[in-house]
Amino acid sequence: MKRLATAAVLVPLALVAIFRLPGWSFFLLCAALVTGAAVEFARLGRRVAPGAPWVALPLAVPAAAAVLAWGLTPGTVVDGFWALGVAAAIAVGLGVWTLLARTPVEQALAGVGGLAFGVPYFAAPAAALYRLQQHDPWILFLLLAIVALGDSAAFYVGTRFGRRRLAPRVSPKKSWEGAAAGFAVALAAVVVWCRWRLGAIDVELVAIGVVVAVASQLGDLVESMLKRGAGVKDSGELLPGHGGLWDRLDAMLFAAPVMLLLLRLAGHEAAP
Repeated sequence: MKRLATAAVLVPLALVAIFRLPGWSFFLLCAALVTGAAVEFARLGRRVAPGAPWVALPLAVPAAAAVLAWGLTPGTVVDGFWALGVAAAIAVGLGVWTLLARTPVEQALAGVGGLAFGVPYFAAPAAALYRLQQHDPWILFLLLAIVALGDSAAFYVGTRFGRRRLAPRVSPKKSWEGAAAGFAVALAAVVVWCRWRLGAIDVELVAIGVVVAVASQLGDLVESMLKRGAGVKDSGELLPGHGGLWDRLDAMLFAAPVMLLLLRLAGHEAAP
């Protein structure tokens, strides 16, 4: 019941944000959410590398997200050297910060690796969500439907009918039956959206939805893997029935960048 009550509050708020918030206001909301999730990630990171400068993560994530969002804005000319500069800033900056923080050498690899992974892991989705909303709020609505409906179907079907474990060492409660249900519901959401918004089924968009649905479930599993490695069940207690912000955003962290990239490759979303 807590899960349903929380969703009943969060979903309307998400829809208001998608359709009512103007550009950079929507980006600031996304950046704030992923930064909150990054704080939870850093808290887990301290369990495996307590001497690493984890404070760098919630500082670097919104900065990197803003740079990426600016680069995705139409009219902005971005070339390979720009991308190289961002990558170098993350690698060199976090590496040097870890060094200057006098991180114990036995924790250095875990610390640098967690920080270097964490920045694009949280920053890219914030920029992708911003760009999708600017491109077409209804496309972002579709992404929300794929992720939220697929996640709910996987949870409830898996809880009641799950028999075969999907990844027992990573997430013992997830099942193949739940995953199949989540995938089927996500696919149905894409088909219904196409009929509703386009009046016909767009095969390319359905194919994109299929890949996004898979990415969504993989995002959930990756977060479960990282939490299990740190020895915790939930990333936080902010959202009753869901855990923390990271727990709620885990699937979207993979799904949003994947959807934007596939839409660009398919020509559904114009290049900057």
